[in-house]
Amino acid sequence: MPSVTLPRLSGAWENLETDLFYNAVVKSWDAIVIGGGIIGLTLARELRKRDLSVLVVERGEPGREASHAAAGMLADCGDELPRPLRPLACASARMYPEFVHQLEDEAGTHVDLRSQGTILLGAESAPESPVVALTKERLTELEPGLVPSESPAYLLPERSVDPRALVFAALRACKHRGVDTSAGDPVTSVDLSVGVAVGVSTPKTSFLAPIVVNCAGAWAGKFPPYSFPTRPIKGQMLSVVPPSREMVRHVIRAREVYLVPRTDGRLLIGATVEEAGYDKRTDSRTIHRLRRAATKLVPALVEARILEDWAGLRPGTPDNLPILGATRTPGYFVAAGHFRDGILLTPITAQIMSQVVCGETPEYDLAPFSPERFN
Repeated sequence: MPSVTLPRLSGAWENLETDLFYNAVVKSWDAIVIGGGIIGLTLARELRKRDLSVLVVERGEPGREASHAAAGMLADCGDELPRPLRPLACASARMYPEFVHQLEDEAGTHVDLRSQGTILLGAESAPESPVVALTKERLTELEPGLVPSESPAYLLPERSVDPRALVFAALRACKHRGVDTSAGDPVTSVDLSVGVAVGVSTPKTSFLAPIVVNCAGAWAGKFPPYSFPTRPIKGQMLSVVPPSREMVRHVIRAREVYLVPRTDGRLLIGATVEEAGYDKRTDSRTIHRLRRAATKLVPALVEARILEDWAGLRPGTPDNLPILGATRTPGYFVAAGHFRDGILLTPITAQIMSQVVCGETPEYDLAPFSPERFN
């Protein structure tokens, strides 16, 4: 495995009263990852692959926030992505098959990665990325249950993944590689000594490490020393069981709603974009509105049975771009604020942030995502 040179932090060690980092009685790690969502878990796994000892500190149950609530569309095509994000998005989408293969191998579980593609309806213009314009006849062949579209329709070469299966596999892979976890104890501060990161504190205890990476999603700005401008953006959605398993074969993205099929027969219908603070309650009127929008696209879904509804909190930022890179505090890094693209950007975020943390030059320009852009 490649060797890793940790930051030279001797000044910080010398100023700690009892030099706990070299005291065998107190356990320490090479790196602490704050946040046990899919971004934090996969970064922890990547750092373990580089022989760093890693602790993930999660405020609740690992993988149960935005990652658990996501639809799993790997939407790197189309024009919805902010332009600075497109190189990362395209690279991450290309990484997915091998990324999932490795996780499945380490975890011994199946991750539902689908490659049937996405049907895009109602686009104002043809997307820039490679697409196929669909005639009404071809659209009906691909999706017989779909109401023929009067607006242009396109087939995009996008994949989708089950985020819950992905998170479960990531958790198993982290355990397989020896990543430590602390759950149910929120970080209250990143601890500094002589201006250098030396660990984190929670209401119950403190953890020691010369590297700290903030992957806390919508909570990334909730503890010192920095108030990163991440905020929760609520999304409500539901899953149904259609009358037949193949009723919807592709991901369907329309203006009012999207449909995401799973291999096990479930169909996800989503999603709202709401400024509602940290409120994760669902609203029955909103859920029924989403279902009505879905039945307008596929009328036979009127017979579908609702399996579950939920709301998640996407981590948004003022410019809708993630925060990726080193802070001005040595040893402290951030990988948060992925908004609607956290699942899509998971493989590339783990790769480039492990490079940054280990003092290497990342393969992509991270200047547009710098934590310093908000100062």
